Amino acid sequence: MARAVLEPREDREVFVVPLTVRPEHIDDNGHVNNVVYVGWLQDAGTAHWNARFDDATRARWSWVAVRHEIDYFRPLPPGAQGVAARTWVGDPQGPRFNRYVRIEDGEGRLCAQGVSEWVLVDAATMRPHRIPPTMLPAFEAR
Repeated sequence: MARAVLEPREDREVFVVPLTVRPEHIDDNGHVNNVVYVGWLQDAGTAHWNARFDDATRARWSWVAVRHEIDYFRPLPPGAQGVAARTWVGDPQGPRFNRYVRIEDGEGRLCAQGVSEWVLVDAATMRPHRIPPTMLPAFEAR
C-alpha cells in the first residue's frame, strides 16, 4: 500500500538537521538500519527544541516520545553524503503534538518519513502538561 508523502505545513517552520551515515549504522542488508531512523527522528525533534528555547525553558519542560511511525521509501547506502532530516510540528492536543520528519538523501530524494507523538512534561515531576500557547510561535514559519 502506497503511503502519502508528508509535506510541511506552510504555517510551520521546517527545521533542518544534517545527518551523518556512519559505518555502524549499516546493517547486514547493506543500508542504514531501521533502528537508526528512530534515533534520527528523536535527534531531529530534540535539535529543533534546543535551537528554539533557552536554557531556563528547557530546564522547566521536557518532552517524552510516546509513539514513532516510519515509512521507508529508498535505502541509504554506506557513505551516503548530504543526508538531512527536515522536521516540523502539527497542532497541539493538550500536552501532545505530532512531529513530522522527512529523511532525504543528498539529492533531496525522500528516503524515509516519520511521525512521532510527543508529550510535554514538567521536568521536575515528569507529569504531562498542556502545551502553553506561548510555545507555539517558536515553531511557526519565519
